[in-house]
Amino acid sequence: MASKYTIGVDFGTLSGRAVLVNAITGEEIADSVYEYPHGVMDTALPDGTKLGVDFALQHPQDYLDVLSHTIPAVLEKSGVNADDVIGVGADFTACTILPVKRDGTPLCFLDEYKSEPNAYVKLWKHHAAQDKANKLNEIAEKRGENWLKNYGGKISSEWAIPKIWQVLDESPEIYEAADRFIEAADWIIWQLCGKETRNSCTAGYKAIWNKKTGYPSKEFFAALDPRLENVVEEKLGTVITPLGERAGFISPEAAKLTGLNTKTAVAIGNVDAHVCLPAVGIDGPAKLLAIMGTSTCHIVMGEEEKQVPGMCGVVADGVMPGFYGYEAGQSCVGDHFAWFIENCLPAPYYEEAKAQGKNIHAYLREKAEKLKPGESGLVALDWWNGNRSVLVDVDLSGMMLGMTLQTKPEEIYRALIEATAYGTREIIENYRRNGVPVDEFYASGGISQKDPMTMQIYADVLNMPIKIAGSVQGPALGSAIFASVAAGKDVGGHANIYEAARQMGKIKDTVYYPCAENAAVYDELFREYSILHDYFGRGTNDVMKRLKNIKKKQSN
Repeated sequence: MASKYTIGVDFGTLSGRAVLVNAITGEEIADSVYEYPHGVMDTALPDGTKLGVDFALQHPQDYLDVLSHTIPAVLEKSGVNADDVIGVGADFTACTILPVKRDGTPLCFLDEYKSEPNAYVKLWKHHAAQDKANKLNEIAEKRGENWLKNYGGKISSEWAIPKIWQVLDESPEIYEAADRFIEAADWIIWQLCGKETRNSCTAGYKAIWNKKTGYPSKEFFAALDPRLENVVEEKLGTVITPLGERAGFISPEAAKLTGLNTKTAVAIGNVDAHVCLPAVGIDGPAKLLAIMGTSTCHIVMGEEEKQVPGMCGVVADGVMPGFYGYEAGQSCVGDHFAWFIENCLPAPYYEEAKAQGKNIHAYLREKAEKLKPGESGLVALDWWNGNRSVLVDVDLSGMMLGMTLQTKPEEIYRALIEATAYGTREIIENYRRNGVPVDEFYASGGISQKDPMTMQIYADVLNMPIKIAGSVQGPALGSAIFASVAAGKDVGGHANIYEAARQMGKIKDTVYYPCAENAAVYDELFREYSILHDYFGRGTNDVMKRLKNIKKKQSN
């Protein structure tokens, strides 16, 4: 039989990318990236309508453009006939949610709502619903809602219910006009196969759904706001489909958009981080994968359900069937480094980099790499975009301690990198303290592929070897692996996700091993980080929140 192929499409924060792979071996044949024309809208809509503080919106047309550009591109580049593509899968950042009509039309496509911010996609890092998240957590705690412990004791403003509640509170006409609120991960699958589905991963981690007990009760939602009493039945739907299942087949409309044929299976939607585990061949518990990009998500599977304070969630079958999937995360990693380079470097650094024929990132890394751990006297808190885990508080902000008149930019830059490594160690130690083993560490995403200095710092801070994903397109490969399972063995795919992960997943030969001398110094520095982490993050000194409130008042 001729080789068969699957396509995985990964929708990130700034772009979407597709990869075409061999459906049995996972060999990557072709890939294509498309930058979102509208990007992240955090100050204004396309028509100039100003956005509020902490808004982060997107335009769903960009997602359709990804399909129409990247899928034809990988077919053309590879020379693969569409008849030999047996499956397609997609993953998204999450929670990324949008209001739509009953037929799937986004409200922002309609003329009457083009100037309404709440009619657009709320990106994962939309934090303007923090007041709703605070109130939700307070009410859930007072009511003794048992499910709250499965989310580390707090629901984030990044999640579905606070975002939906914000729409209801600020724009009740938008809430009323929306027949559905749906994850972009599920919406894009709807556009591919013509059928509305909801995947167990986003429902479980981002919408408070549980495999055994379903959603929280109507009484709970009514306690939030009487108008939310029937939000599940009216706006979300109760049919949740497990990962690895088939949503349907490419619709005639999607065939025209993508060039695929209508016999191509479409996998149930997935989350960009969670879908990566099979892409590195992970097929069991205690192996943590950090997907490192603009933010970092940490996923590990366990054999028991444990309540871990500050985790993003534990979901039965939430990553792969048969295990409990645990999620934690850091809201600011790559964004952190980019912010510093774009805003804090003196002109001579750019001039010297240019004179040496180097880009500014490489030039700064070379300088930072020469520093020994602790040499700068600096320690930072990595909260430039709030803290996702383990404090679950977007109102926290960044901090740098120890600066003097002799402090150099490369020292600050390295301290920021170290801070994100400390944040990851905080997450790992929190897992271990609460009965979730972490024995191995894997890294995926752009930073893991391009930045050896950062990966060595992580190995030293964690005092663990770090294995690196074998693909630069980890989520897209993961989606292609799930697509192979959705297509099935009979047509040239795989029978289950474990078989597919072992045969299609891959890691590099490169492994970063910790240096004992560096690890000892980082143990000392991590103790200082932990003191600051708890002092500023657990209520002893809420100065960061007081400053943010002053900022909000002065911004009005």
